[in-house]
Order: sequence, then C-alpha cells, then structure tokens
Amino acid sequence: MEEKIYDCIIIGAGPGGLQAAIYLGRYNRNVLLLDRGVGRTYHARHIENFLTQRLISGKEIIEIGMEQARHFNVSIHQSQAIKIVKKERFEVYTADQIYLSKFVIVSSGGRENLPPIENVHSFLGDGFFTCLDCDGYRTTGKKLVVIGNSAHTVRLALSMKEMFTKDITLILFFYDPPDDFVEVLKDEGIPLIKGRPRKIIGKEKIEAVECADGSLIACKVIMSDFGFKLNDEFLAELPLKKDSRNFKYVTNHHFESSLDGLYIVGPLNTGNDQAIIAAGEGAVAAIDIKKRLLGI
Repeated sequence: MEEKIYDCIIIGAGPGGLQAAIYLGRYNRNVLLLDRGVGRTYHARHIENFLTQRLISGKEIIEIGMEQARHFNVSIHQSQAIKIVKKERFEVYTADQIYLSKFVIVSSGGRENLPPIENVHSFLGDGFFTCLDCDGYRTTGKKLVVIGNSAHTVRLALSMKEMFTKDITLILFFYDPPDDFVEVLKDEGIPLIKGRPRKIIGKEKIEAVECADGSLIACKVIMSDFGFKLNDEFLAELPLKKDSRNFKYVTNHHFESSLDGLYIVGPLNTGNDQAIIAAGEGAVAAIDIKKRLLGI
C-alpha cells in the first residue's frame, strides 16, 4: 500500500476525468489519474459538436487533455482499478498497488455492444456509427441502414429520417414490431427487413450490407442500435444507488454518488452520454471537491 494520501483519485482519462484532473491540478491539489488506456472517446474519429472544435478526433482530445493535466502536476499512471473500498479513506486497488485518497471521481466510461458482423471494426466511427447524437449528422443525405433488435431501433430509424436522411432501410435481427409500428414505417417509406447482417461490403468506404441469406442491401452508412456496457466492475463492492433499470448510477447535482465522497461523471451516471457533457460534469465535480477540501 502506498502511504501517500491523495486529495483525489480519478479513474479513467475520458473527457470527464481529464477535465476534473485539470481543475484540481490548477487548485494545486495532489491528484492521481488512473487510466487503463484507449477508451471509447479515444476511438472516436470525428467529434464536431465540441465547442470551438469544428472537427477533432477523440484521440486528439485525450492526448491534449493528458498534456494539460501533466502541466498542472497531475500524476498519471497507466493502470486499471480493480476494486474500491471505503474505510477512513478510499482505498483504490490495482493489480499491483493500493492507493489512498480523500475523494474519488469515477470516469471509466463504457464499451459498445457491437454485432458480430464481418468488417465492422474496419468502419467503426467512419461509416459505421452507434450514437445518433454523436454521429447522426454524418449520415445526412446518405443511403443509410439502421440495424438493431428492439422498439427503440424502430424509433431510431424514424428519428433519423426526420433529421438526417430520407433513404433508410431498417434491419431487425428477430424483433417483431407491433402492427402500428409496421404501418408507420410503411407510411414513412422505410423498408423493413428481418434477418442478420453477416458482412459489411466495401474497401475504403461502405458499399453494402450482406445478409445471412446472401442478399445485399446497398448503403453508404450504418447506424447500429445495440447499446453499450459500463466499465464499472471495480465498483461492485460499494453500496451505490442505481436507476430503475439497475444500470446507471444515481448522482446529485454535483455528480456525487450515494456514497459520500465518490463522484461519477460521464456515461456511468444517468445524464446524457456526450464528450462535452462529461467534461462539464468533471469540472462541476472538481469544484465541489475543492470546496469540501477547503471546508467551505
């Protein structure tokens, strides 16, 4: 166990964790940032809804944020948290060390549920998208295939047509939408196909989706709707309140969880999942921790 007691340990170097680290570093606090590396933001190829950035990659945001944090004397260790225990202080366990801290900010993010389709990783973030808010705009005016397996997927296809493109084909793996959904799709001119895509056809750009029966559906972009998993296994031993679906964590307006001193920012809390929102949450959490450290 490292005997040093940090003012704050931040778990995850996404936009929320890095923004919190920069704020606390600028307050001249002892901050440790633990990062397992290459999270969802890092893999984002095109971020164009971040204020002042017409277009920037997630990799650039993370690398610039790391440099900023180091500039303010934040200690950054490439290591994965495997457990947190709350005693007199927080004990944060990694594979080879235990760190002590007065406060903890969790910004560990999530990972996409990607369907088992050949070539999906070749086009992830560049033609194959998983988030309407992040990348819906990039489908504007293009021939789109929406894939998924729920009522939410049907609503997603309808939303995409209203906002971005009229040329949409909906593929549902095995979900049978109710008759009223089917009628709305017909009225909107959105073809509905039941089956499993097997392969994405194309070299530099997407050209089509090949289904398991051998049929080809021409398209330029794909929107996938299978949700994501949270990187929260290390929180399993803590008594944290979750939402009604027992999925995300409930926080107050400072993004503090139900456990005193532990803050959760980004996709793990019940707010919207966006890089710029996570950054704002990180700033709010850091300011609140600053006040508590000062006793004000």
